[in-house]
Amino acid sequence: MISAIVHRLAASALVLGMALSALPANAQDKTIIKLGWTSSDGAADPYAVGARAFKEAVEANSKGRIEVRLFPNRQLGDEKPMVEGMRLGTVDAGVITNAVVAQIEPAFQLNDLPFLYADEAQAQRVLDGPVGKKLAAKLESKGIKVLGYMEGGFRNMINNVRPVAKPEDVQGVKYRVMQNPVFIAMFSSLGGNAVPMAWGETFTAVQQGTIDGLEIPLAVIEQNKYFEVAKYLSLTNHTYSANLLLIGKRIFDRLPADLQKAVLDAGAAATAKQRTASGATAKEIVAKLEKAGMTVNRVPDMAPFRGAVKSVYEQFKPTIGPDLLQEALAAVQ
Repeated sequence: MISAIVHRLAASALVLGMALSALPANAQDKTIIKLGWTSSDGAADPYAVGARAFKEAVEANSKGRIEVRLFPNRQLGDEKPMVEGMRLGTVDAGVITNAVVAQIEPAFQLNDLPFLYADEAQAQRVLDGPVGKKLAAKLESKGIKVLGYMEGGFRNMINNVRPVAKPEDVQGVKYRVMQNPVFIAMFSSLGGNAVPMAWGETFTAVQQGTIDGLEIPLAVIEQNKYFEVAKYLSLTNHTYSANLLLIGKRIFDRLPADLQKAVLDAGAAATAKQRTASGATAKEIVAKLEKAGMTVNRVPDMAPFRGAVKSVYEQFKPTIGPDLLQEALAAVQ
């Protein structure tokens, strides 16, 4: 009888061993990365597209040793608290707007400079090259690692006064801008009335005529139905929207070398996939907005706009860094 019990225990142990072997390697040591962003988890949302691409890539690269959990819609907080949390180790990772990162490392104001990049391809070349690497090094020294420069497309002007084809068309028009000194300086230099305003108040302000319009990426116009309250969309492409895929250096440094490589490779792969999706979506959105009733115009010549905002470059040269700014300008010639 004793031998029978021993036999059954041995058999049970064998079954248990087989079950454990079917689990992912180091299942008990699996690393969980919580990744947050503030917009929706919609199929075309540029933040969500990038987050999902990163999850897919890093889980595949790590063979299940890393699990990425997604937290859209401000579930991990607003962007600035998330960035601060990454520095402190209380937030793992996020897809964050460049203008918010610039509040932590002012050199990132470079990407918010008006009319710096001619198109997405040029912006991508600069950010994937020496300039982007220098920006990333500055942020890493403050406890946050850049895994990729994703994008939300260019920001454009919408209003209810007139189409914008030349700098003079901005004069006297009240534009809501982000509470960001570069954007305020840009519209002031063009003769517009820059009105810093919280995002949650903006739709109603346009609807009621408190402001005439705002500057905004195409995807955000569509998702938030601004075509219902704004008549004119001018494709000014005045600021490239860089959305940064970030991870706290504290969590990254705790990973073994092979998983660090899995994360870095996943960041590069996800960024490439997100950029491709963003570019395809932009063309579709313009057609949808025209169909929804917006009057869309393309700016024929950007040179007058670049001349009108030269003072903005001088104003922010000290905080960006004169050498870094000059290197970026040389790269976009």
